[in-house]
Amino acid sequence: MGTLLRLEDPAPRLRAALRARFAVDVGVVAAAAAVRAEIAFYRANLHRGRDAESLAALRAECAAQMRPVLPGPIAGAPQAELTAALMEALEFSVYDDVLPALRELRAAGWALAVVSNWDVSLHERIEEAGLAPLVDAVVSSAEVGAAKPDPAPFERALDLVGVAAADAWHVGDSVTEDVLGARAAGIRAVLLARDATSVV
Repeated sequence: MGTLLRLEDPAPRLRAALRARFAVDVGVVAAAAAVRAEIAFYRANLHRGRDAESLAALRAECAAQMRPVLPGPIAGAPQAELTAALMEALEFSVYDDVLPALRELRAAGWALAVVSNWDVSLHERIEEAGLAPLVDAVVSSAEVGAAKPDPAPFERALDLVGVAAADAWHVGDSVTEDVLGARAAGIRAVLLARDATSVV
């Protein structure tokens, strides 16, 4: 479910973060269950992370989803500590083919935009990944108030880069969100198949 970035398996990192903070090893099964609960909640609510304040609240609620599957001492931990452990567990990496492709497109004169169903922190993730200098615009669904396949995020990107829909291409890894969404906005689409552990 990612075109540019992959989410590295958060479960081992969450287990390590919880062990470091609380001196309790929750084990493989509980860590994986906690991650599944958090991701399911996040995906259903990512649109709520529109700015710094709402993003902080969303992250706290995401972390709270882990409590029911974690052992007692951690399930009752302070919210700030649990949220911090969750954030330590999230690590994104760039697919090997992304930087060369973006550099080649940039050199050829293409205007480039990232359009993703993500909260407002998408800008930070793109910056941290070293992709910011290679793109002209970053559009998260939370900022627009609509998620792909709604055409609104695509239309915002077109406005930001000053390109007409008929002259644009969209590359994405989802038939529904990317291919159908781009077509709804009048943009030609390319489906890029990725593995099941990816994100943007």
